[in-house]
Amino acid sequence: MRRLPLRRLVTLATLAAVGAATLGTTAACGDSEGAGGDSGPVTLRLGYFPNITHAPAVVGVEKGIFTEKLGANVTLEPKTFNAGPAAIEAVFSGALDATYIGPNPTVNAFSKSKGEAVRVVSGAASGGVALVVKPGINGPQDLKGKKIATPQLGNTQDVAVRYWLKQQGLTTTKEGGGDVAIVPQENSQTVETFGSGAIDGAWVPEPFVSRLVNAGGKVLVDERDLWPDKKFVITNLLVSTKFLKAHPDVVQKLVDGQVAANEFVNSKPDEAQQAIADAIGKITGKPLDLKLIKQAWPTLEFTNDPIATSLKAGLDHAVEVKLTEPVDLDGLYDLKYLNNALKAQGKPEVVQP
Repeated sequence: MRRLPLRRLVTLATLAAVGAATLGTTAACGDSEGAGGDSGPVTLRLGYFPNITHAPAVVGVEKGIFTEKLGANVTLEPKTFNAGPAAIEAVFSGALDATYIGPNPTVNAFSKSKGEAVRVVSGAASGGVALVVKPGINGPQDLKGKKIATPQLGNTQDVAVRYWLKQQGLTTTKEGGGDVAIVPQENSQTVETFGSGAIDGAWVPEPFVSRLVNAGGKVLVDERDLWPDKKFVITNLLVSTKFLKAHPDVVQKLVDGQVAANEFVNSKPDEAQQAIADAIGKITGKPLDLKLIKQAWPTLEFTNDPIATSLKAGLDHAVEVKLTEPVDLDGLYDLKYLNNALKAQGKPEVVQP
């Protein structure tokens, strides 16, 4: 099984923005454009989500790791988002130069811009997704006639559960029909609807997996078990192609920061978890319980490898369950900056897809 990308309906405004990005009319932040180096001060606007699956970004900003790696000539402007489409629209409009983001909006952005607007330059995280159900549900056949929530129609988790159910011989429809009714809803609603009995389970990312378990649910499917070596992309680092061409040196420093942030997250988990709790509290005004972070932590792997094979497989699953059309992903990845950073630390390089 797998996860993955599905393109979302896009507003006319977004389509116009995509066209602007594709034609190169949007100015990259900083000074001069062109293939050359980075002369003069540059501002890098970096997007990320205030959640556990974006831990390298949260820690990198909170601990000053990006600022240190970028150096005095680069001003970092962090910007937080709650959903992938908003971050991608910011990239298309020229308001964002790079962002941490999931596989679904990654594919959507690449497809909508006809392969022109964005590049994946690093991975960030793998795992952290599961199907949590009521205690009386013990296997796939027990799901017949039940309601399962996902974050959004066609999003990464929505595709994953529909594909998995199809593999079990169970049907679904976009309208919520079939053997199992899929009920798209905001993750923030899921704990409440699960507790009230309005849904029987949910295929969601952390920390909502842990929240549902704490609300009396049990994990029926840990998505890691459905992938080779238990690895699949949940977050990668995307950059605007225009910014990449104008400021390759800055992108190299950003990726250096990503590698350093993952090193911190993996070598100092207690300090990283506290930093995440503090940062999310400052950003959202609602501190995330440190105990919940620690509970969710073991389900995630923070890796610089973007696990490109899982993104492609997830796209294939979305096509199979008829939630998207095929997309040519050739040119999506540019991992030379990542491999430069890994080589400098004596670490194995990642194979370019």
